[in-house]
Amino acid sequence: MTERRIEFQIEASNVRLDKYLADQVPELSRSAAQRLIASGRVTVDGELAKPSHKVREGEQVVMLLPDEEPGQLLPEAIPLDIVYEDEVLLVVNKPAGMVVHPAPGHPGGTLVNAVLAYCPELAASEDDRPGIVHRLDRDTSGLILVAKSDKARRALQRQFKERQVYKAYLALLDGHLQPAWGRVEAPVGRDPHQRQRMAVLSGGREAATEYHVLEQFAHKVGPAAGEYTLVKAEPVTGRTHQIRVHFASIGHPVVGDEVYGKRKITLPLARQFLHARRLRIKHPSTGQRLELEAPLPKELAAVLAMLRLSGPSSR
Repeated sequence: MTERRIEFQIEASNVRLDKYLADQVPELSRSAAQRLIASGRVTVDGELAKPSHKVREGEQVVMLLPDEEPGQLLPEAIPLDIVYEDEVLLVVNKPAGMVVHPAPGHPGGTLVNAVLAYCPELAASEDDRPGIVHRLDRDTSGLILVAKSDKARRALQRQFKERQVYKAYLALLDGHLQPAWGRVEAPVGRDPHQRQRMAVLSGGREAATEYHVLEQFAHKVGPAAGEYTLVKAEPVTGRTHQIRVHFASIGHPVVGDEVYGKRKITLPLARQFLHARRLRIKHPSTGQRLELEAPLPKELAAVLAMLRLSGPSSR
């Protein structure tokens, strides 16, 4: 088994090492990080450390991440929140915390494993991501398309490539964002200093995100005191982590985003506030316009309810 060397400098303090690694490496779960540390594949400033080690800003971490051989994709009876289904298309409301397809550190428990149990016919596909047309980050919830046939998948992928798919996300941002409507145009590429992150780079790929301010809040109570903005974000392009990187680049990161935003979450929230709420596509078989929507998860709705009660807001 070959190993991939990952090296980066800690940019936070007083966070457990296993949690920090899971936050920094998208394909790594916390339990997988603990196994790597226990196996001696992680050093901090050249020394072996425990999963409970509290990191300090400036420490140097080196990880040896095994390049796992692709294994057999197995169906797993994981409940799916199905928004729409017909003979060629399945649309799922993915929960935060679920990885879309197996990867190092996430061999199972993914959306692909769940879909294979629900649609056994997809097991015949030779692709390692059967049915998957696009993806969402692990801690982003919302709509994701699954094609039940290769023909349907090719048709949907073509729509994404030609930018014919309308996508709208709800995001809660730190601070009061102005103006009320805007467009962030900034190229996005792999961060040369931390390869697990993306960044705005002059040599990155073209990327654009439009936004509309929906509400602004001035929360004045307790540790979560601060200003927040709820926006509808409409990515024109589909780069990895695009929405998160773009809003962080203009000084208004997504609330709860521990990679690109504030390290400490002050609101009662255990995830980033980013939800893929709407999709509009042409049906891959009929060509008719199909509008899809996923309701805001309860934990995100609860945060908004708290902010609306806590002080003045504007629409």
